[in-house]
Amino acid sequence: MAHHTPFRVRPFAAWLPLLLLLLLSSCGKSYVSNEIHIIPEPVSVTTKARSFTLSNNTKLCFTNLGQNSKTARHITKSMRQLHFHLSLSGREQTNSIVFKINDTANATLGDEGYVLEIRPSGITIKANSETGLFYGYQSLVQMLPADAGSVRYSKITLPECTVTDYPRFSWRGCHLDVSRHFFTPKQVKQLLDLMAAYKMNKFHWHLTDDHGWRLESERYPLLNSVGSWRGDRSKVQWTNAAPPIRGEKQSYGGFYTRDEVTDIVAYAAQLHIDVIPEIDLPGHASAILAAYPGLACNADAGYAVQTGPYWPPSAVLCAGNDSVVAFMQGLIDEVVSMFPSEYIHIGGNEVIVEEWESCPRCQARMHSQHLGSEVQLQQWLARHLSDYLASKGRHAIAWDEVEATWLDTSDIVMAWRSYQSGLEAAAAGRHVVMTPTDLCSFDSYQANPKYQPQAIGQPLTLEKVYTFDPVPRETPQHIAKLILGGQCELWTEHVATWQHAEYMLLPRMCAMAEVLWTPTGRKNWTTFRHKIASHKKHFAAADCNFCEGSFKPSVKISHHQGDNYSVTVSSEVEDTYVYYTTDGTMPTLESPTYVEPLVLKEGTTLRLRSVFNGLPREEVYDYIIR
Repeated sequence: MAHHTPFRVRPFAAWLPLLLLLLLSSCGKSYVSNEIHIIPEPVSVTTKARSFTLSNNTKLCFTNLGQNSKTARHITKSMRQLHFHLSLSGREQTNSIVFKINDTANATLGDEGYVLEIRPSGITIKANSETGLFYGYQSLVQMLPADAGSVRYSKITLPECTVTDYPRFSWRGCHLDVSRHFFTPKQVKQLLDLMAAYKMNKFHWHLTDDHGWRLESERYPLLNSVGSWRGDRSKVQWTNAAPPIRGEKQSYGGFYTRDEVTDIVAYAAQLHIDVIPEIDLPGHASAILAAYPGLACNADAGYAVQTGPYWPPSAVLCAGNDSVVAFMQGLIDEVVSMFPSEYIHIGGNEVIVEEWESCPRCQARMHSQHLGSEVQLQQWLARHLSDYLASKGRHAIAWDEVEATWLDTSDIVMAWRSYQSGLEAAAAGRHVVMTPTDLCSFDSYQANPKYQPQAIGQPLTLEKVYTFDPVPRETPQHIAKLILGGQCELWTEHVATWQHAEYMLLPRMCAMAEVLWTPTGRKNWTTFRHKIASHKKHFAAADCNFCEGSFKPSVKISHHQGDNYSVTVSSEVEDTYVYYTTDGTMPTLESPTYVEPLVLKEGTTLRLRSVFNGLPREEVYDYIIR
């Protein structure tokens, strides 16, 4: 009789690790990356034919970088959100993602640069600092599938490559106005996430204006109980909002508590972003004067927190009142206690000085300080605030209405009115952040206004943003070196929801990021347009609202010979087909499709219609050839 060894049933707990391993290896899709679509475009990218496959067997190694450092914690958490639960390894080994701070600094990379190497044996990111490692990781994430955050991939194959990268400018900013409409701390963090993904490092937080004071004040509590709230006009467009009504319920608004500010500043620091607070002084002061009317030249003027369109913004603090100076110093004390940033933005734009012209105290101040005009009175006040900030170990940023020569040499002029105002400030020896409104104000339409949400001004298209350069051509080197960079501005008069804010930012923020990071020799509109088509998939996967772009064809006409002209047509949105006619009829899907430059006689009417994803977009555009 044969003897059989009895089959032993193992306890379920003993099988559990094996079952989990089988589950992780069997579920999820595989992905093979064939292109590198990093925004902003790196300084250098070289590729080879081989590849590396990322999986849950890959290890995560932070060489000479503590596993509890802010960058290591962020990367570990981010990888988990991408469904990769990678084991930590204390040493470099095959099949690892290695993050390493250089033992000897690489002078080429500076403080924010990195080298990303993908080899068949693993991935290595090297930098001189945690910031560089963080940016290298952002580039790696952009190489993963767009839906990696929502779809589990068991394997992701990436091309062998070396990316060497560092920024052109140190100031790569994004501004958000929260006075016109209050955005929650969660929404502010969503903006910070977008900024970090595209290596933007300065968050300019416009916290005060005529339409609401958004910062908790322990010293001046009426700024919150009165100045943070206004009459509700949320059911009408901004341009149709009725002025404040005496006695109406003040229910629209809000403010950030000290704890919320601390949390947001800490969150931004994890993303290597500096938070630059702005308190707008001495103009745009309706919210302040509604709370403390005694700070006005005329305390009986009946100031109220503004509810909608308001021009000129005549509410201004009394520059001749010593109590106002003490009040502003008190505000700075509070702001400095909440924000660790080296720079505090003190505003200074659009100060309407008519009140000062008839104010005895302001005139007395001008006389005692030997000032020749009310404009100089504003400059004097800005210099006083600059000096007070310096006494606190901080420096001022002011809008370009504040003349550079009145500011300390350590202060920054933010040039919004024009390039010229920034160049003049740099010529006076001051550092400058360029943000000219015609290229940087993202409250402008992105395309034909007929087909866009309510906005202002002439369209500022994605392609036009991409033409921005903080340093204009032929700028002398001694001036160029004082231009720190630039930023986009999102003023929110017409932007009442976060969904709308996302729409105004995306994808224009990507163009701004590339402008501010990438060397001019590496910028290429055609390449960028192709990359944006890929990044829109990332936006969609993350449920971000974004603009598809402008569908008005771009037409360039040049003389050919005789009365003939050569006509080149291009589209902002990749994969747009442009149908055309030259006989006065309306273009249809049966009309010719533009493929190559046309030669047309002078006086011809060229009619163009864009079609994207099988649908006609916007309208028919006519161009007279001449």
